Amino acid sequence: MKLALGPLLYYWPRQTTMDFYAAMAEEPVDVVYLGETVCSRRHELRLADWFEAAEGLLAAGKEVVLSSQSLLESESDLKTLRNLVEAGKEGRMGVEANDMGAVRLLEAAGVPFVAGPTLNIFNGHTLALLAGMGATRWVMAPEMSREQLAGVLAESPKAMETEIFVYGRLPLAWSARCFTARHFNLQKDACEFRCLAYPDGLALSTREGEPFLTLNGIQTQSAKVYNLLPELPEMEHMGVALARLSPQSEHMSEVIAQFRGYLDGKLEPGAAWNTLRTLELSEPCNGFWYGKPGLNLIE
Repeated sequence: MKLALGPLLYYWPRQTTMDFYAAMAEEPVDVVYLGETVCSRRHELRLADWFEAAEGLLAAGKEVVLSSQSLLESESDLKTLRNLVEAGKEGRMGVEANDMGAVRLLEAAGVPFVAGPTLNIFNGHTLALLAGMGATRWVMAPEMSREQLAGVLAESPKAMETEIFVYGRLPLAWSARCFTARHFNLQKDACEFRCLAYPDGLALSTREGEPFLTLNGIQTQSAKVYNLLPELPEMEHMGVALARLSPQSEHMSEVIAQFRGYLDGKLEPGAAWNTLRTLELSEPCNGFWYGKPGLNLIE
């Protein structure tokens, strides 16, 4: 099973981001997704910067995929999307489509693509439709259970690769409103880029002080960290080709080492799990995989 590093969901300073991907070039991940998928106001990195990061990763032998924005709101967003499609035409980098507008443009350009998790593929008919439009890989929506996945895989086109989000805070929802800005009583268009102060999102608690959600600009995430490391053998048996890890601001190399070591048979699952517990941003969960509430941890 290959390891994939998903797109950066948070807003980091340019140099921090470039240093992060320079370090990732040396890590045992097979596929790296690059690009801004959350908010178009995040301008620390321009498209040229993402291409620069891509060159270093390509030189290190990584497969690089450019991820499109999940919620398009302006002509400038469309311009960026068109540039991603043009880059995909060259064939050196793949493109992940995270909305149907991206799918339409990629199909028209004849560019094969990865069907991202926000396309909400929940049955084989939808997957077959996207395969006919050029999808060669799909990323399962994190809220799907293993039973739902089995149903989709039973009808999946033979050449289609399957990728699953196995580690990180779960992306749950997107909104045209920015909840981080709202938290500081600011307008979205005058947000002062407050996300920069929260490299792993802004934790939200209940009135009783219990972790509830994580605010990440226009994206709402889980408070807990989704961790499906013990379930990797089951996924591999089902035919899953890639496991996606979501970037976090600290200890990412160590996180990758635990997953890679376990997949390579060099680490026992208990040892890898216990080490991950010291590296995670918060408590783990895995409920969605078992068809339960996502915040649950099924032992």
